[in-house]
Amino acid sequence: MRSLTLSTLLATFLWSAPIGGVAVLVKNSPITLYEVQQEMKQSGTSATQSADNLIRKKLEQLEASEKKITVSSAEINEELARMAAQNNLSTEQFLNAMQSVRGLSEKDLRAKVEESIKGQKLYSSIAFSKMSQPSAEEENEYYQLHLDEFSRPESFEVTTYVSPSQEALAAKIADPMRHIETIESKDESIPSSKINPQLAQILNKIPNGNFGPILPNGKNGFMSFYMRDKLNVVTEHVDTLRPQIDNMIMGEKRNQVLNDYFTRLRLSADIKVLRLP
Repeated sequence: MRSLTLSTLLATFLWSAPIGGVAVLVKNSPITLYEVQQEMKQSGTSATQSADNLIRKKLEQLEASEKKITVSSAEINEELARMAAQNNLSTEQFLNAMQSVRGLSEKDLRAKVEESIKGQKLYSSIAFSKMSQPSAEEENEYYQLHLDEFSRPESFEVTTYVSPSQEALAAKIADPMRHIETIESKDESIPSSKINPQLAQILNKIPNGNFGPILPNGKNGFMSFYMRDKLNVVTEHVDTLRPQIDNMIMGEKRNQVLNDYFTRLRLSADIKVLRLP
């Protein structure tokens, strides 16, 4: 009887005055309008897509809670150290690079790492059979399909646009011929060996003749690179990359297993979309 009373009180709470702050209920666990708005801002997606992303995250959180999956500070520290070493940086240098290049504070980065580790543990708990390691043929095929990811230019020839306003940069990217007074630009040649690996990775993904993502510039402003050219591109040999390729292939397989699992879980879960921004 007491349990029924508590459930009734909870339902009353969610469906009364506070409803103005609730966008979606996932198994009676709320996703707020504020969370949807923040997801829209960070991901650049529509309200519907942002709500879908948050529903998936909420299902993962609830599933991890039901399975009593936790992540310790030591595990997060170990993963941060591994990521830093992979980029030939100390942990402190890596944290600073993520702050300046991606605008992620240490708290935000630790939260993302925790979410990633929790996802790996979730996968381990729901996988019905162990995935086989990729064969040499799979590695070679993946390598050929992703040659751009394994190629590094000697330098990036870019035009760097800087502004105190993220919206102004977005307007410039949408209409490159438009003159916006708050935006400064200059042509630069950036040697790939002189910048941190995180920024090099971002620049390498920008196709010639295109703008890259809007990034914080570390000076309370924002910047975006227009890629004019990439000089002296060198592609690493497949044999030196096999461990990295294996990890990438296994990661994709793992994500597919998780996507299939949570797609099925969502079909049976009690989800109510109340309203979106």
